[in-house]
Amino acid sequence: MDDQNKNLIIATGLSFIVILVWFVLFPPPEGPAPLAPSETAQSTAEGDSLTTPAAPVNSSVSTEATATIELLAEAVDTAPRVQISTDRLSGSISLLGGRIDDLSLNDYRTSRDEDAEVVKLLIPVGGEDAYYALHGWAASTGLDPAAVPGPNTEWSAPDSDVVSVGNPVTMTWDNGAGLLFSKEIAVDEDFMFTITQSVTNTSDSPASMAPYGILARHGEPTDLKNFFILHEGVVAMGDGEYSEINWDDMPDFEFAEREGARAQVKQITENGWIGFTDHYWMGALIPAQGSAFKSVAKYDERRDIYQAETVMPTQTVAPQATITAVSQFFAGAKEWETLRKYEEQGVYNFIDSIDWGWFSFLTKPIFWLLHHLHELIGNMGIAIIALTLLIKAMLFPLAYKSYVSMAKMKELQPQMEALKKDSGEDRQKMQQGMMALYKKEKVNPAAGCLPILLQIPIFFSLYKVIFVTIELRQAPFFGPFQDLSLPDPTSLLNFYGLAPWAGPEAGSIMALAFIGILPLLLGISMWLQQKLNPAPTDPTQQMIFAWMPWVFMFMLGSFASGLVVYWIANNTITFTQQYLIMRSQGYKPDLLGNIKGGFGRKAKSDAEK
Repeated sequence: MDDQNKNLIIATGLSFIVILVWFVLFPPPEGPAPLAPSETAQSTAEGDSLTTPAAPVNSSVSTEATATIELLAEAVDTAPRVQISTDRLSGSISLLGGRIDDLSLNDYRTSRDEDAEVVKLLIPVGGEDAYYALHGWAASTGLDPAAVPGPNTEWSAPDSDVVSVGNPVTMTWDNGAGLLFSKEIAVDEDFMFTITQSVTNTSDSPASMAPYGILARHGEPTDLKNFFILHEGVVAMGDGEYSEINWDDMPDFEFAEREGARAQVKQITENGWIGFTDHYWMGALIPAQGSAFKSVAKYDERRDIYQAETVMPTQTVAPQATITAVSQFFAGAKEWETLRKYEEQGVYNFIDSIDWGWFSFLTKPIFWLLHHLHELIGNMGIAIIALTLLIKAMLFPLAYKSYVSMAKMKELQPQMEALKKDSGEDRQKMQQGMMALYKKEKVNPAAGCLPILLQIPIFFSLYKVIFVTIELRQAPFFGPFQDLSLPDPTSLLNFYGLAPWAGPEAGSIMALAFIGILPLLLGISMWLQQKLNPAPTDPTQQMIFAWMPWVFMFMLGSFASGLVVYWIANNTITFTQQYLIMRSQGYKPDLLGNIKGGFGRKAKSDAEK
C-alpha cells in the first residue's frame, strides 16, 4: 500500500471515527417559596410557607406544598410592584419579599421572526418555569426569626419609583421592635443589579443576623437542550476553583439537616459567585468580592425547587447603630464583552461563566479572534472564513513541510515500485529498503498526517465556540443563512432557500435525502481535495476514498452552518495550498485526469508525467 495514501487514510479515518461516535452517541437536540438560608439559625417567612423539613421527603411534590405554592402565587400576583425600565431590560420587582422576579431582555427575541417574543428570563411564582432572586437577612441565635424580613414580607416603596440606570429604588420595612430595614436596588446599563441592604437598630439591645441572597427555580427548565457539549445547571466560582453541577445531579445530593434539603455547601474565603446558567442566559449571585461567604447549591424535593444561595458572615448591629451589606445580582445574556467588563470591575473570573469546555486554551483565543474579526468585518460568516485563513496561515510552515514531503513521495514512486517488485513477498526487506530510501532523500512519510490531525482539536474548539457563545446566536451570513448557530436551512424542497417556506427539520430523513447547499459544497470540496492525487490501486482504498466525502457531507449536514462554512473554507484553502506547493516542487497534479479516473477512465500514471 502506498505510504502516502496509508497516512491519509489513517488520519482521515481518525477524524471520521471521532465525529461518527460524537454524532451517533450525542446527536443535536431535536412552584413555591424557596427554603430559607441557614446560618446559626434559620429565618422563616410570615406564616409557615418557609418552614424546612427535618428529614428527607418523597421526591414528588406534596399536596400541602402545592397548595402553599398556589397561595404564594396569588399573593405575588396581587402584591404591589416597582417597574424596571432600561434600554436593555424591562420588568418589575415585587414588593412581596422584594423579589426580582419579572425580567425581559429587550435586545433578544426567541427567533428571527418579526413577531417573535422578547426573551423572558425571570418569571414570578405561579408562572411556568418560575425563576427569581431574593435578598434578605437570616436571624442568628437569640434573635426571633420573625424580627427579620422574610421572603413573604411586604416592603414599602414610593408609588412613583421606577428602577432605571442611575435611579435606584429604596424599599423599607419596620419590624415594630426597634429594627428598621432598607433595601436599595440599582441597575446598570447592562444586566447587573446592585443590592444594598441596611439595618438600623433603634432599640437598646444588639441584634445579630447574616445577609443572604437566593436564586430559585421551580422545577427543571422546560427548554433544556440536554446536549453533552453544553452545560446547563449550577455554575459557580470560589477561591479560584470553577465548578459545574447539572440539573439532574442536584436531587442526588446528600440530605443536609442544617440546610433542610439536599445540598452541596462550600465555604469560600474571599472571591466567588454562584448561579444558574442556560444555553445563552444566566442568573448569578455575587457577594462582595474579597469577602468570605457560604456558597450553597440546594434542591428542595418537597417543593421541587432548585436553589443557589450565598450567605455572608453574621453581623451584629449595636443599639443606635446601622450595618450595611452590599451584593450584586447578574441577570442577562452571557455576552463576552459584558462579562469581561464586569470581570474588569472586580467580579472574579466572571468570563468563565461561558462554557469554554476542556479545550479552553483553544476555545478562548479562537473566540477572541473571531469576535474581533466580526467587529472589523461586520458579517459573522465572512469573519469565520477570515478566521480560517488566519488559522491556515499560522499552520502554513507545518503544511508546507507536509506538502513538500508529499511531492517528494510522488517523485519517489517509481523507486518505491521497483523496491516492491524486487522484494517480492519479503515484507521486511521491502520496509527496510523504503526506510533507507526515505532517509537518503530526507522524506518523512508521516508528515502528511500532521495537518489533518491538527484540524481535529481546532474543529471541535470552533464547534464549541459556535454552539455556546451568544454572539453566534441568530448571526446572519447572507441569503437564506440567517443563523449560523443552526444547521443549513436550505433544501431541494424549498428550492435551496428561494421559496418562502422552511426546509425539512435538521437531522430528519428528509433533510438527509434533500441535502442543503452548504453540505453539498462541503462534499464537493473534500472530493476535489482527494483528486489532487491519483486514485489508489488497492480496491479497499478506492472504496474508502470514494465514500469519504459524501459520508462527511451527510454527517456534518446537521451541524451548525457556521461550522460547515469553516470546513468548506478550510478545504478550499488546503486544496489551493497543496496544489501550489506541489507544483513548486516539480510535481504537477493531474486534477482533470484524476477526476476522469474516478469515473472509470484511467488517469495518467506518474511515470507518464
